[in-house]
Amino acid sequence: MDTEPNTPITVALVDDQLLVRSGFRMLINSQPDLEVVAEATNGREALASPALARADVVLMDVRMPEMDGIRTTAKLLEHGPGADPRIIVLTTFDLDEYALAAIHAGASGFLLKDAPPEELLEAIRTVFRGDAVIAPSTTRRLLDHVAPMLRQPAATTSGHEAAVASLTAREAEVFELIAWGKSNPEIAAELFLSEATVKTHVGRILSKLQARDRVQAVVIAYATGVVTP
Repeated sequence: MDTEPNTPITVALVDDQLLVRSGFRMLINSQPDLEVVAEATNGREALASPALARADVVLMDVRMPEMDGIRTTAKLLEHGPGADPRIIVLTTFDLDEYALAAIHAGASGFLLKDAPPEELLEAIRTVFRGDAVIAPSTTRRLLDHVAPMLRQPAATTSGHEAAVASLTAREAEVFELIAWGKSNPEIAAELFLSEATVKTHVGRILSKLQARDRVQAVVIAYATGVVTP
């Protein structure tokens, strides 16, 4: 989703701990290009908030009472790719199995709660752009850790395999480099293409795969065996 020039990226906070929300709110609102527009203490409250659904990016605690971040993420995004917010799930533990479940539910990535402030701010901007995976090394560690689970037969795997098979030769090259965590400039340099051409290929790949963003594309790459740990 795009904003007008000079319009801040709107952010919503979903966390049952007031101190955590307060800290994030102060940090985010200190940036001229970011603005917190909604807060909720649990998933049910989040789903009932129109302002939260209209936010560009949601920071979602993965473990909350009443309704956890996984179910809330799935509910917020159940209509599929579109004008829905992009969701970053927050977890206390690296390689948390909840983080994988949240990514399967449609989250655009995950971040540790004790990540440095600049990493949190850049994650919000990154996922808003939709042109890079959040914390590629951390995301890749998670996916490597659970790759056998991702490759287990599932109802959606055959559909993903058909979508992958529909990619052109060039799109398949770009898709594999996306799966290895390469950025658009890196892909352009490796394939001797312009960044604009790479961006076009990425858009077509996400459309064919019906993937919300690059994180979803990476999950599909692992699930279909395009890349292996």
